[in-house]
Amino acid sequence: MLTLAFPWALILLPLPWLTWRFMPPWRDRTSALRVPFFRRVTEAARLTPKPGSVVLGRKPIQMIAAVMVWVLVVLGLARPEQLGEPIVITSSARDIVLALDISGSMDERDFRTPEGQPRQRLDAVKDVMAQFIAERDTDRMSLIIFGSRAFVQAPFTEDLDSLIGFLDQTVVGMAGPQTALGDAIGLAIRSFETSKVDQRLVILLSDGADTSSRMTPVNAASFAAQKGVTISTIGVGDPEASGEGWVDLAALEDIAKRTGGHYFFADDQAGLEQIYAQIDAQNPRETQTQSFRPRKSLAHIPLATALLLILISLIFLHPRSLQQHGGTRL
Repeated sequence: MLTLAFPWALILLPLPWLTWRFMPPWRDRTSALRVPFFRRVTEAARLTPKPGSVVLGRKPIQMIAAVMVWVLVVLGLARPEQLGEPIVITSSARDIVLALDISGSMDERDFRTPEGQPRQRLDAVKDVMAQFIAERDTDRMSLIIFGSRAFVQAPFTEDLDSLIGFLDQTVVGMAGPQTALGDAIGLAIRSFETSKVDQRLVILLSDGADTSSRMTPVNAASFAAQKGVTISTIGVGDPEASGEGWVDLAALEDIAKRTGGHYFFADDQAGLEQIYAQIDAQNPRETQTQSFRPRKSLAHIPLATALLLILISLIFLHPRSLQQHGGTRL
């Protein structure tokens, strides 16, 4: 499809005719003696006429070329463009923070694979999270890991392959042996400070009780609710354990409730996969769609054609070839 970027330039098309029709002609008054058959007389006398002794006329082809050049120049100014097929860009209107507990207790081998084989908690969680990340096309996601301290392992990105790479590099204990649950929530809230979308979701997975936070999980959850951040929590581990292996399921449930999120508990890999599917279903992705049509400028074509016509006119419409079509003067 062809279109014009500046169609208003076409109003210049009648300008030469308007100038010829309404502007007074330019005249140069000189004393001259008109001699019939001047060219033949000069040829017979073997004389060379001086400049100004010949009144040039216009060939029809000269007028046609001038009109064509003007039309092409105006068309070039209007900038014709070729429109391509519409391109639709869909971007997500939500940001997701994955907050992963990597304290020492995540090294326990009490998770079961679908085949019933025991597996380390963190390895099972990483596999399920990697699959969840891979299916979040167009979402912006961030990864926060926490133990004794909370750290941003990967900032918000749409490059989900690199995010999976950062997740693969995560190992038990790299953030300390304890559990800073409240600090992890606080860091997630700070991560959303640069977010420009309304749908903000934190998926927090932990297998322990808060033991080293500077901000309590309850206060952090209340602050998250004020900022419009939804937190869905997942508890893993042995709910009957005590001491260092105790899982504070009540705190995880309270965090989710305060922010309008959901609480889940998983004790095997299959159950964890179902939980991530439920979280995605309960927090449907909102998308923003933008469409545009690529434009390819074709202005160079009429301008180059006009230049070519001018060059042809200079070659084939030389003033000497016009002498025979006009009058002469002395």
